[in-house]
Amino acid sequence: MTMQTTLALLQPLLPELAARAGDMEAARRLPADLAQKLAAAGVFRMVTPRTFGGLELSPREIVEVTEAAARANASAGWCVMIAATTALNAAYMAPEYAREIYADPLTITGGVFAPMGKAVVEGDHYRVSGRWQWGSGSANCSWLCGGCTVWEADEMKRLPSGAPDTRMMVFPASEVTLHDTWHVMGLKGTGSGDIEVKDILVPRGRSVSLVADAPRESGALFKFPAFGLLALGVSAVALGNARGALDAFHALATVKKSQGSSKTLSERQAMQADYARCEAQWRAARAYLFAEIDRVWTIAQGDGAIPMEARADLRLACTHMTRTGADICRTLYDLGGGAALFEASDLQRRFRDAHAITQHIVTAPSTLELTGRILFGLPTDGAMV
Repeated sequence: MTMQTTLALLQPLLPELAARAGDMEAARRLPADLAQKLAAAGVFRMVTPRTFGGLELSPREIVEVTEAAARANASAGWCVMIAATTALNAAYMAPEYAREIYADPLTITGGVFAPMGKAVVEGDHYRVSGRWQWGSGSANCSWLCGGCTVWEADEMKRLPSGAPDTRMMVFPASEVTLHDTWHVMGLKGTGSGDIEVKDILVPRGRSVSLVADAPRESGALFKFPAFGLLALGVSAVALGNARGALDAFHALATVKKSQGSSKTLSERQAMQADYARCEAQWRAARAYLFAEIDRVWTIAQGDGAIPMEARADLRLACTHMTRTGADICRTLYDLGGGAALFEASDLQRRFRDAHAITQHIVTAPSTLELTGRILFGLPTDGAMV
């Protein structure tokens, strides 16, 4: 299946994703029927290696598909992004376990990278307990994962750098307790509540480290920086959401008239100029993002490693897109006036979703500090770049 095929299968679902945005917010999750339709379209398998029947798309293609979903509905786009990027685990996992999880084309996986759990070495297994926030889309997943610090003989294991040895433990959803904690301002339809496991056994081969392990798959996608790929996913949702806000304001401005005015918003010079500025900001940020994606992808397809400076440039473009998207949504919300305040308005939802997206750690303001250090040539631990 190619990106064109995936987009062709996704396209008929987009009107439904848009129409059900309010229902998703009320339910605070991606409905199971929509999750199954998206799974059948193949969008959750964009990162899954071809070895296991996945699409293994290029980074540009992954962003374009995620952007399309988020343009219709940011919460749905977010769930697409999480499930797709979580499948990166398959490239690092022992093949027999990866095949068990990903052989089914309708499999949906999710989880949380942050090491909020504890994994104690127990023979060929880890004994795992933990509770993780931000488990987006978990209710629709058949497998989940959670980051853990690794312990042996009552001591935390560490990497040669001195940093804690952390690994993602992958486990069946049947072993997980889902906690209804997702009461938030934005991305309300993602079902990103807490996930918890207590005292379960995870085979060593079903755990991965995106920092300490090397991928078992040889495709260029798996040479691409893992955290850069996650940042791309987040920025792709911001990209599509901002485009959706531009669409929503365009539709409003062509019909709405301010009180006492005979002109629609679109006929007013100030609105024309502000809308044009937002459009230019969106196009510029998108062009910058894709320029960095293409540059790093060219390096990944070669023989050498991707330099830290190139990885940092990619992260900078992702953070810029995410924050520019939020600025655009804020401006358009303001321009929409009182009409944008109502729950029926897509502008208020886009505004809230945009500012929820900015909170993700891979595109948070701290990433600007990280890339700034590299731009200044200062010593930097690039493990998370």
